[in-house]
Amino acid sequence: MAMRIVFPGNKKVAAEFDGFTVLTDQPREAGGDGAAPAPFELFLASLGTCAGIFVLSFCRKRGLPTEGLELVQDAHWDEAEHRVSKISLKIKLPPGFPEKYRDSVISTAALCTVKKHLAKPPEFEITAEPAGAPA
Repeated sequence: MAMRIVFPGNKKVAAEFDGFTVLTDQPREAGGDGAAPAPFELFLASLGTCAGIFVLSFCRKRGLPTEGLELVQDAHWDEAEHRVSKISLKIKLPPGFPEKYRDSVISTAALCTVKKHLAKPPEFEITAEPAGAPA
């Protein structure tokens, strides 16, 4: 999937792909306008929303209740390493959720494609060329 990354002003950076524009910005204390999530926040959100669609699909396939279903994600920051060292994901099950599916819904959340890419990251290739050069 190709994305075009553009710079709409100040510290905003946007990704354009498939007819969508995903805007990021830096917080005001980092010199941005605080007009959109920071790129790292979007990365964290992609983990939670990915697990979320897996959980939602699991429930819908089995006709399980989804009213009140939610996931709560917490990123644990390691000051010494200056990175997230652990991500906790809690699935809040709706009333009436069958106990027999509890372990399965946890396993399903772990199937998230974004999470799988962290376990076995892709190779990165970064190049530079003059603007206007053929793709």
